[in-house]
Amino acid sequence: MVVVESLLFYVVAVPAVLLIGISKGGFAGGLGVLAVPVMSLAIPPMQAAGIMLPILCVMDLASLRIWASRCHWGLLWRLLPCAILGIIIGALTFQFISEAMLRLMVGVLALAFTLNHWLQGRVRASVRLPERASAWFWSGLSGFTSFLAHAGGPPMMIYLLPKPMERAVLVGTATIFFAVVNYTKLVPYALLGELGAENLMTSLVLAPVAVIGVKLGAWLHTRMDPVAFYRILYGFLFVTGVKLCWDSLGGVAL
Repeated sequence: MVVVESLLFYVVAVPAVLLIGISKGGFAGGLGVLAVPVMSLAIPPMQAAGIMLPILCVMDLASLRIWASRCHWGLLWRLLPCAILGIIIGALTFQFISEAMLRLMVGVLALAFTLNHWLQGRVRASVRLPERASAWFWSGLSGFTSFLAHAGGPPMMIYLLPKPMERAVLVGTATIFFAVVNYTKLVPYALLGELGAENLMTSLVLAPVAVIGVKLGAWLHTRMDPVAFYRILYGFLFVTGVKLCWDSLGGVAL
């Protein structure tokens, strides 16, 4: 069986996949951004994204069974077209990005989204747009960053969190949004060769961890304080972002 053989990869990938499953299953999926930065400590960022995409799709199937009945469909139809456009833009521009630059971009995204979380959404307050334009902007950015590093959660949460929705409806809307986004990404990822045998087999090895995480997240949904959950994980994400930026600067300079 052809899989990634690095022990370091599994040391960082297993807890990352488990935590992302918990986030996706019970906390609106905001920590999907954690996966690629953490895995990029052991393997190239785009390979990490290629391994993670089928896992996210498995998580989506498990999550849909739980949250499909709780969704703001009108808002969802407004968000999806620009999200798909963002994916297309990401796919068309990917060939111009080197591995060092992608590692740096992933690190910067990790730092930016962490700082926005710590600043309690002041990024959204600084981008003042009419409602329809705001939906298009944040969903398009979500699609683009999701393509590059499965980091579409934070932009989408910047838009969704201020909405007057019940927590369960917010989680359901985000779950279906990212299910459509992730399954759409399968096409360009396959065309770019990121769903080869090694990546797919490694995804298969990690898939059970993803399902366990989603079910655990649904169980923790009403039992754990989300503030405490995200405080710990965003701290870890910040440290990871710093390391990726530091490691990538030498490659960019070369």
